[in-house]
Amino acid sequence: MSSEPEPAPGPGQNTASGYSLMHCPISQAHREDLAKLMKECKEESFWYRALPLSIGGMVVTQGLVYKGYLLPNKRFGSLPKVALAGVLGFIVGKISYAGVCQRKFQNTGVLPFGPGFGAKFGPGFGKPDKKHCPHTCNECKANSAKGEGHNAQASAS
Repeated sequence: MSSEPEPAPGPGQNTASGYSLMHCPISQAHREDLAKLMKECKEESFWYRALPLSIGGMVVTQGLVYKGYLLPNKRFGSLPKVALAGVLGFIVGKISYAGVCQRKFQNTGVLPFGPGFGAKFGPGFGKPDKKHCPHTCNECKANSAKGEGHNAQASAS
């Protein structure tokens, strides 16, 4: 017998069994694959979209200042306009690559931008609908099939 009390369950944990209600059954191998995929998306979005749009915007803006279509700042010259064009090009490039990354994640079976992921707009703004795992794996499919079969038997009786 131990005189030490059992630790209180943390947030999101079930008191009876001690497992987390936010459990997501992605294995460690899947996590490594997802981390590699996320790194790949970041690198590709930088090299294929953000950097070219940033440099292109900076070159075009400098050309417009040189030709006289945009007036340079009296103190800093063309630097503020060129820097702003570079930052905006970078942001637009990163955002424009989001669809490609989303398709890559969907091909692996994980929906990073699917239901239960991120903020919800509308009534109850900022509150997620349900706390569940947004991907579909064999374990989830099996649990879902068991739940549907159990509900069908319960409603029949």
